[in-house]
Amino acid sequence: MAIRKLKPTTPGQRHKIIGSFDNITANAPEKSLVVGKIARGGRNNRGKMTVPNVGGGHKRRYRIIDFKRTKEGIPAVVKSIEYDPNRSARIALLYYADGAKAYILAPNGLKVGNTVMSGPQAAPEVGNALPLAVIPIGTIVHNIELRPGQGAKMARSAGTFAQLVSREDKYAIIKMPSGEVRKILSACKATIGSVGNSDHALEQSGKAGRSRWLGRRPRTRGVSKNPVDHPMGGGEGRASGGHPRSPQGLYSKGLKTRAPKKHSSKYIVERRKKK
Repeated sequence: MAIRKLKPTTPGQRHKIIGSFDNITANAPEKSLVVGKIARGGRNNRGKMTVPNVGGGHKRRYRIIDFKRTKEGIPAVVKSIEYDPNRSARIALLYYADGAKAYILAPNGLKVGNTVMSGPQAAPEVGNALPLAVIPIGTIVHNIELRPGQGAKMARSAGTFAQLVSREDKYAIIKMPSGEVRKILSACKATIGSVGNSDHALEQSGKAGRSRWLGRRPRTRGVSKNPVDHPMGGGEGRASGGHPRSPQGLYSKGLKTRAPKKHSSKYIVERRKKK
C-alpha cells in the first residue's frame, strides 16, 4: 500500500496526501453482502441533535463483514480486494468451496487467488482465523474476539495488530495496539497478520470539503461559545475558559473515565502507556 502526494495545482491539493488504490481489484461490491445504511445526521428519533459535528457526507452502503469466521474447515479463495467506505481498512471477498460468499478485513500480504481457512486445523498463515490456543507464541494477529463466538472486536482498523505474548492456563496474554497487555480466553479466535492499508495514518485531507464528504461538520471551540452552550463559554474578550471541560461539564484533561470496579479490569495485566 502506497500514498500519493499531488501537485499543488490548487490550494486544496497543496497538502493533500491520499492512499493509492492500486491493490483494489473490484469497483462494485457483492450485491448479496450489501445492505442500505441510513444517515441520521447525529439526530435521535425526535430529531434532536444528540451527537455534535455529524451530518452530510456521501451516501454509503454497508458491507456485511464476517467477524465470526464460523465456516471452519472449508477453504475459501480470495476473489477480490475492495474499498469499504465504512472503515479505514480494505476488505477481501471470499468464495468458499461450498458456494458461500463472505467479506473479511484484508490483512497485509493477502492477494487475489490466495486460499484462507478458519478453525483449529488451519495453518497459522496470513488471513487464517484460529483459536488463540493453537496460534504460536509471538505471532502477530488482528481481528481478536473478547468472548468465544462473539465475533472480533479488537485490532480492526487499518495498520493495527496485536501480539500473542504467552499463555497461562486457559488464557492467552495479548499485547494490544495501545500497549496494554491483557488476558483473553484461549478459545477466542484471532486472524493471523496485521490489518492492511497501513499507510492510512499518513493521509491528509488537504481541505475542509473532504471532511464534509466523510460526514464531518465543523467543530466550534468551547471558549468561543456562550455560557448557555458550553461550560468554557462566555467572558469578555478572549477569555481562557477556565478548566478544560467537555460540553457535559466533565474535565477533559487527565480525568479517569474508566469505571473503577469494571468487571474486565481483572484481565488487564499491564495498563497502556500514557502519552
